Amino acid sequence: MKSKTETIFLSGLIAGTLDVAAAIVVYALILQKTTAIKLLQSIASGIFKKEAYEGGTKMAWYGLGLHFLIAMTFAWFYFIIYPYLPFLKRNTLISGFLYGFFVWIVMNLIVLPIVFPALPEKHLDFPLIISILILMFCIGLPIAFITRKYYSLHR
Repeated sequence: MKSKTETIFLSGLIAGTLDVAAAIVVYALILQKTTAIKLLQSIASGIFKKEAYEGGTKMAWYGLGLHFLIAMTFAWFYFIIYPYLPFLKRNTLISGFLYGFFVWIVMNLIVLPIVFPALPEKHLDFPLIISILILMFCIGLPIAFITRKYYSLHR
């Protein structure tokens, strides 16, 4: 990781890949609540609305692209705030878990309700806990550890 851009790209790429893979494994394969295509189309529906579900694999690709754009944005944000928040440097594991929870809060309590005003009410149940854990392990941890490594090498 020679540059800031490489670091942000790498952490966003790894986090986005782990997150989408975990979502597909959990929601499509284990819980069988959806398919991989519908899951990605649902991401695209944030922009394309109902058209996303009628667009086939093309919309799934748009959803995947949007997913990685969001992951890169969260990677960029953590990278930017890291030098200014000393507690992020104290314990990377805890910082990663907290950042993953922060990402869940931003996405589920701010972004999704704005994009989809008719979302059902959230309840503390197994699917909600799984969604939080996925973001903590798949988004927060990789971003925190990759960012820490960059800053420890570039003091």
